[in-house]
Amino acid sequence: MIKLLRKMGLSSNMMYAAGVASIGISFTSWLTSLKVEHAGLDRADRWGIFVGEWAPTFFALGAALRLEEQWGEGGKEEEARRMGQPARETIPVS
Repeated sequence: MIKLLRKMGLSSNMMYAAGVASIGISFTSWLTSLKVEHAGLDRADRWGIFVGEWAPTFFALGAALRLEEQWGEGGKEEEARRMGQPARETIPVS
């Protein structure tokens, strides 16, 4: 699944940004539900918690994508290319 997300063009930074945004949206939805709906605090809490549960998922996907970016297929070459250096192979010492 992580490889598929990378092929779709998603990066770890995008997932981290989505996690932070979902925290803000959680607070906004809680406040909006509390002020606009007049359904009470319980309903506002449910909306805030519902949206707030997305944040850990986005952060976990961000961490998995970060690992895939660093160590997945071609990860070393991609990192070296990004840094403007030729890719180097590590030789294990016996």
